[in-house]
Amino acid sequence: MDFEPSARSKDYLERVKRFMREHIEPAEPRYHQEIQAAARAGDWKTWPVSQVMEDLKARAREQGLWNLFLPDEKLAPGLSTLEYAPIAEETGRSLMAPEVFNCNAPDTGNMEVLWKYGTDAQKERWLEPLLAGDIRSVFCMTEPDVASSDATNMEATAVVEGDEIVLNGAKWWSTGLGHPRAKVTIFMARTPDTGADRHHQHSMVLVPLDAPGVTIRRMLPVFGDYDAPHGHGEVHFENVRVPVSHFIGGPGMGFEIAQGRLGPGRIHHCMRCIGAAERALELMIDRGMNRTAFGKPLLNLGGNRERVADARIAIDQARLLTMYAAWKMDEVGALGAMTEISAIKVVAPNVLQRIVDDAMQIHGGAGLSMDTPLSAFFAQARTLRLADGPDEVHKGVIARIELARRGFSRR
Repeated sequence: MDFEPSARSKDYLERVKRFMREHIEPAEPRYHQEIQAAARAGDWKTWPVSQVMEDLKARAREQGLWNLFLPDEKLAPGLSTLEYAPIAEETGRSLMAPEVFNCNAPDTGNMEVLWKYGTDAQKERWLEPLLAGDIRSVFCMTEPDVASSDATNMEATAVVEGDEIVLNGAKWWSTGLGHPRAKVTIFMARTPDTGADRHHQHSMVLVPLDAPGVTIRRMLPVFGDYDAPHGHGEVHFENVRVPVSHFIGGPGMGFEIAQGRLGPGRIHHCMRCIGAAERALELMIDRGMNRTAFGKPLLNLGGNRERVADARIAIDQARLLTMYAAWKMDEVGALGAMTEISAIKVVAPNVLQRIVDDAMQIHGGAGLSMDTPLSAFFAQARTLRLADGPDEVHKGVIARIELARRGFSRR
């Protein structure tokens, strides 16, 4: 195996770094002031489209730094997962960069689903405007009334009646639901009339957010922050009717599609975590060497230098494991790389959380404020230890595979 980036990957990485240095970093303060003011102003329904973001997106698209995540040379640069991984890491250094390059979740996963499983009509209606960055999308899976770490607990239903699908259920933590350009969601639900086993009774359905019966109840804050202008919302579906042509891949295909969707997305998340961890470490060192207490730089007090060393070791370990997962997924697919994908999903957010916590401690009160990205990075890390499967579920997957290698059953 060879993790050395290809010449093409290096070229895109250097261009992304230059774009972030010249355009994104100078715009970050203005962008965050803009969205924070909008979030404080009142209801999420008033959140505006950010002109700062739109200008950066237009510039990135002009420079060909667009849809870098999609491995299709007809629609994007066509980078492999391994080629895209260091680029995802670089964008993780900024809270706004992924959207600038049209590489932000959940749109990336939804676009991959439509690219792999969508019909021509679905691609024309939803994939093309998503690829163009004209609309945003949502993924509705987690539910408020069940333990959603076990997706078979899902209570939402998608029942076929004639040439329509009738949808009912409540979803929450649906990221992107508050964005003013959010137009469509992928709704995952049980299709109980399939007569199949428990892992073939779930379906994914495309639902326009303006369909009758779709009601967005509220946005949910994470540690008091509503994450404008995207938001994480609670949405209810009450007798929502859409044509049967809105099934993705057909009824009962939900779990199969989810595995294909979540594999690349987890790698993207983990590489962005590593990028955020690198930036947190840089901030910690700069703060620790430029502030003094008791006659010494902060980093020379207590065990702070050891914390820096531990951070470097942890980041490099996490990066190597994630690159290995990316390489293996390119070689054998997501199902063949389940151990590695689950492992990085545990490791990377935990590494980020620990390093950000140390950086916040060095910053004192400033580390808790919005004057640095640290509090947002902390929220990101803590959220990702639940999103796309909690740590415990991923450890369970790894253990199950290890036991099976020794000939032991699920019991």
